[in-house]
Amino acid sequence: MLSLLAATVLSCALVVLTPGPGVLMVLHLGASGGRRSSFVFVLGHLAGDLVWAALALVALRWVQVISPVFFAVLTVASALYLVYLGVRAMVSAGAPRPEPVGTGRRAVLQGAAFGMTNPKSYPVTLAVFTAVLGDRIDLLTVSTLPLFLAAGLLGCLASGTLLAWISGLPALRQAYGRAAPAISRLVALVFFGFAAWSIAHLLLNR
Repeated sequence: MLSLLAATVLSCALVVLTPGPGVLMVLHLGASGGRRSSFVFVLGHLAGDLVWAALALVALRWVQVISPVFFAVLTVASALYLVYLGVRAMVSAGAPRPEPVGTGRRAVLQGAAFGMTNPKSYPVTLAVFTAVLGDRIDLLTVSTLPLFLAAGLLGCLASGTLLAWISGLPALRQAYGRAAPAISRLVALVFFGFAAWSIAHLLLNR
């Protein structure tokens, strides 16, 4: 059991570090506003990580409990939110001065909203838990579910903190300062791309 929990910590840490919109946003916030901005965002993002981890574990063990309609609605919401973020990134790229990055409740809520609508989270988390538990799925019960969720959150927090620290490195911030408009446009394109991928994946799997 302990080995499975340790594997869950490591696997969920790798989920967070897998390139995607969340990683890009943490680096973007840290480079433009400092480590505190990106770390507060990471704390808010943990709410989304918890929800997706719980859904992945429930679907893995009790798949009949969750309706496919639920995931379809979340996919559409994810795509719309990414489009919104992409438009904001495009607007900020053309603005004479970048918007100040929040470090309080607003940043936490932004992280939570992003975590809840991150299209990468569910499929990657489900794949990770499937690989970790494998033929020992019987160990996942109502009583052990909180342990696996706690292990998953620990992994997400550790890797998120590492990303926040990296995002505040002087070299990264200097590079961002020199190329902020181009980076903002690149961020926008990545968000648009993930939004399109989410909708296409939903339509192809209907």
